[in-house]
Amino acid sequence: MKGRSDGGQKKRVIALVCVAAVVLVFVYLFYGSSDHRASAIEYGRKLGLGGDDDDTKQDDTSSSFGFDDGFTPRSFPVCDDRHSELIPCLDRNLIYQMRLKLDLSLMEHYERHCPPPERRFNCLIPPPNGYKVPIKWPKSRDEVWKVNIPHTHLAHEKSDQNWMVVKGDKINFPGGGTHFHYGADKYIASMANMLNFPNNVLNNGGRLRTVFDVGCGVASFGGYLLSSDILAMSLAPNDVHQNQIQFALERGIPASLGVLGTKRLPYPSRSFELAHCSRCRIDWLQRDGILLLELDRVLRPGGYFAYSSPEAYAQDEEDLRIWREMSALVERMCWKIAAKRNQTVIWEKPLTNDCYLEREPGTQPPLCRSDNDPDAVWGVNMEACITSYSDHDHKTKGSGLAPWPARLTSPPPRLADFGYSTGMFEKDTELWRQRVDTYWDLLSPRIESDTVRNIMDMKASMGSFAAALKEKDVWVMNVVPEDGPNTLKLIYDRGLMGAVHSWCEAFSTYPRTYDFLHAWDIISDINKKGCSEVDLLLEMDRILRPSGFIIIRDKQRVVDLVKKYLKALHWEEVGTKTDSDSDQDSDNVIFIVQKKLWLTSESLRDME
Repeated sequence: MKGRSDGGQKKRVIALVCVAAVVLVFVYLFYGSSDHRASAIEYGRKLGLGGDDDDTKQDDTSSSFGFDDGFTPRSFPVCDDRHSELIPCLDRNLIYQMRLKLDLSLMEHYERHCPPPERRFNCLIPPPNGYKVPIKWPKSRDEVWKVNIPHTHLAHEKSDQNWMVVKGDKINFPGGGTHFHYGADKYIASMANMLNFPNNVLNNGGRLRTVFDVGCGVASFGGYLLSSDILAMSLAPNDVHQNQIQFALERGIPASLGVLGTKRLPYPSRSFELAHCSRCRIDWLQRDGILLLELDRVLRPGGYFAYSSPEAYAQDEEDLRIWREMSALVERMCWKIAAKRNQTVIWEKPLTNDCYLEREPGTQPPLCRSDNDPDAVWGVNMEACITSYSDHDHKTKGSGLAPWPARLTSPPPRLADFGYSTGMFEKDTELWRQRVDTYWDLLSPRIESDTVRNIMDMKASMGSFAAALKEKDVWVMNVVPEDGPNTLKLIYDRGLMGAVHSWCEAFSTYPRTYDFLHAWDIISDINKKGCSEVDLLLEMDRILRPSGFIIIRDKQRVVDLVKKYLKALHWEEVGTKTDSDSDQDSDNVIFIVQKKLWLTSESLRDME
């Protein structure tokens, strides 16, 4: 009996030890790490939600699990702090890990390289510790919260150029730049004076509306153009200056990440009245002038290129050589010097094809082939050739656009390229005016005049959604899907801006950069393409600011499915309304959500 009793006791002890071991393993998996986020990511990776480690290898189901398998996660894992500023398709770590063979001299490492599904970080991007709701426009043009973008190296590196100054818990922007230390406003007025524009105002009576600022820094040039009713697309790569575009967007200034490398810019031909480079450190002579020819493609007839750089004024041997070669190149491109003063030269593009046709046979660069579509941009390589004008533009001797603001509602001349009539354009404009009124009625309990600033229309069509917002103090990034009608040129012809993009991939922007996303049928479209709807929802969450809004205008099926993920995404339903304003969208539903401001436990501890 004694022996049997001891044996039973031993069995009970062994059983208790086993149970305790199981509990300890469970606790370790979920809470054992010193970083709870790492545990969450590891757990999410085991579920096929994505993850993060040095290899960044994830379960093959990471981007394909979703709406149809009957499983809805109660929560998504939270990305590691290292990825609080993750830009999936501009991730240098991905380039290293995938061992991509890129030509650094051609800036290929700053171009888009998107992760395959198995390497996507399908987790929620955490805000930085202590994150605050951004300062409202127009005050934000001149100051932002330092905690939201905790990077001050540019303030030290550019201290002599007045890019930015750290003052307490804020970062101030005096309006300076590499070539305009004493303020962008004075520099802009000087350019207008050089061109003899009335009252030294660069918009020239509304005839100069859209500007492309390449190598823009923190976009003070574009920020100060806004007061003159000029809209600038400020572009810079995620290079050694890293957070310059993030600062621009935090300030409420239109901006985008990108580079003049090997691919065409995501803008159609004849989009801008002015291109600007202020010490943008671009070698315009490389590869037979291919980068300057890309600028030429996106400039309108009679458009300007303002170039402020030592080559325009310095007298040392190297700068003089570059100036001679660049002058010869633009002369063969039929550009003329419109003005040259001090450290700035402004060239002007011809209005017609006459100069191109009068060049000697064999003159370089050549004219582009007739089958070279100047508006095809998504993933298309640049070519070292001159984009000539259509017969219509040649005869018109210009773009034929009305001055701003009349051009916003005037039928664009390029409507005919799509077979659209003036009546269709006017109907679309009025339809979206009514829809925006409905949106704001639904949002009215939560939105004030300064609540939103940076807006994205994820499927912009002719840009009528953005046009309906003219009286509001906002700007809109109009996104046109890469596989549909390239109506982006109509959007630019209306004096608005945007880019071509595929929503099967991440957008080229930092996390937390937009206050408002408008998603019209875009989730349904993604599903038809066979891309992951969950990936898209996570991408929308990545680029949306905490407390920002999303308007989903889609089928009831989509709305029902999105509702399943509200808690996991930390989104809150604001309102729902059946869409009955047109036969086309009669089965659509308007569904509005707001992103909650959430902080990780580590952030809360740091704040304490």
